Amino acid sequence: MVHVNQHSDDVIAAVCSRVSVSELTEPAPSPQQREHIFRAALRAPDHGQLRPWRFLCVEGEERLQVGHIIADVEAQCYGELNEVQRQKSAHRLLRAPLVLLIVAHISEHAKVPDVEQIMSTAAAVQNMLIVAHAMGVGAMLRSGLVTYEPLLAKKLGLAENERLLGFLYLGTPSGAAKPIPALDVDNFFTHWKPL
Repeated sequence: MVHVNQHSDDVIAAVCSRVSVSELTEPAPSPQQREHIFRAALRAPDHGQLRPWRFLCVEGEERLQVGHIIADVEAQCYGELNEVQRQKSAHRLLRAPLVLLIVAHISEHAKVPDVEQIMSTAAAVQNMLIVAHAMGVGAMLRSGLVTYEPLLAKKLGLAENERLLGFLYLGTPSGAAKPIPALDVDNFFTHWKPL
């Protein structure tokens, strides 16, 4: 039997009001906030208990180091960047005080295909997004084509069986909050009908 706890209204409100926050500034989440955000990731659905998620914290000058790696990989994969493009690319992680590199650690498993492990990692990210929002921490999931380049994964030191899935930006919200889009549930949920 499932018991609805007294905080269910708060949980529903946090989930249903969550929006991405693109403008982030200092300070980064506090140690206590990080603990809550990170622990939320560990409650993602996880078929086979493979724990397929790994998150690399990047802050301070490390953000620029990772940014230069990204710019180098973009130049190698898509053609040389001009100075403006290179600077924009190299500075992309400076848009938040804390950035998590989202990594799916894929294990060979007879009953848990790669896609389920990637979905579990995505669910872990969603948990973090919701908990961050509930605590007033701004968060945004970012990616871009270069994210999925095997060369970038290699240059960042990921293992052969690991895939970079994106970047989770965390910080203090700055600027006006985005409006919540008015979506109709009935446009996305319908009854299945046999063929």
